[in-house]
Amino acid sequence: MDIEIRNILAFRLHAHHLDREYGEKDAVSAAGACGLQNSPPGAWETSLHNRVPGMSRAEIERILEKEKLLVQAWSFRGAPVVFPREEAAAFLQALIPEGEEPWIYTDGIRLALDFLGMSFSDLLDRLLQVISGLDDRVIVSKSALDQTMAEWMLPLIPEEKRRLWNAPSMYGQPERQTVGGAVVSFLLRPCSFLGRVVFGERQGIYPAFTSYKNWICTSGIMAGEPAEAQRQLVRKYLHCYGPSDAAGFSSWLGCSGKQARRLWAMVSEEMEPVRVLGKKKYILTQDRELFLGDLSCGRTLHLLGAHDPYLDLRDRELVRPEPELRRRIWRTVGNPGVILYCGRAVGIWTARKTGKGLQVKTELWEERSPGGDLFNREICDLAEQYAAFWQERLYF
Repeated sequence: MDIEIRNILAFRLHAHHLDREYGEKDAVSAAGACGLQNSPPGAWETSLHNRVPGMSRAEIERILEKEKLLVQAWSFRGAPVVFPREEAAAFLQALIPEGEEPWIYTDGIRLALDFLGMSFSDLLDRLLQVISGLDDRVIVSKSALDQTMAEWMLPLIPEEKRRLWNAPSMYGQPERQTVGGAVVSFLLRPCSFLGRVVFGERQGIYPAFTSYKNWICTSGIMAGEPAEAQRQLVRKYLHCYGPSDAAGFSSWLGCSGKQARRLWAMVSEEMEPVRVLGKKKYILTQDRELFLGDLSCGRTLHLLGAHDPYLDLRDRELVRPEPELRRRIWRTVGNPGVILYCGRAVGIWTARKTGKGLQVKTELWEERSPGGDLFNREICDLAEQYAAFWQERLYF
């Protein structure tokens, strides 16, 4: 079965809650479609604003920091992600590797391990012995968290290794970070997947950290069957980014090919093959009719933030075929926002806070903008809504 690109884009807009304006009652499910990355800080709020534009920033933050219907923790690719509390197992526990599979976002630790002459599993076990101290404590700033955990681990480090543990970091900012602090920085991702550390309520410009137990006031998060959490993670990916394959899933998750193939196989009976531009891909069988149907889109234009989940797709050529323009969107650092029309990237935009307010700049790539002047007016309207969301005065 061949699936046309326009059907794929229409389906993905629907799966990502971008096909219409959703209400406050849909905010948690919108965040749970595939999680909302919060890097750089504020990215998740922009993403949810695009899905539930009727909610103010204070109302969006309330469901995370006060009602705690959402949780923020390190998740796929080791990034901070906001997701529903009730689906924590799919965003955390499902990422735990098995056998010889490596942990996500830990490759860089090898330099420190060689320097210390200690193993990954040994150091992780020692960190897990002390991280329960977060059950009755909140630590402000990531650097403070790294160094505090390193200090708590010090008595558990062999005496002959402690000088090395306290040596300046080899990863940058040696005046602020020790080798032990660098080790902790990597090991916090496994600790997050195990439900031992989450983000708390932000303190000004600094993130805060505590344990899941302390944040939610519960005994743990791993309710339910681990295998079902793993299947649910794959379903989420395929529903939001299908048609795709195990390689695309591995790239999105940031895990090894071995781990991705194991998880993928757990849902193989719920998939069916399709062709996209001559290549074999897979969709969830339950999504088949939607892919083949004529999905209506009540919203055609979006100003997506730089790290919106919709832009986290692996087959980027579907939203913009020209390689040189794709490089303008997905950069090594400092991605711009994307002007999205009917699921396609038709330009980029940036916002910069100054003394005068919020300066928004746009760049359209189409020779003739869809709708002409009306289209440009709609972009201005969305920019005004974005500035109002952040309580800033807009200027171009």
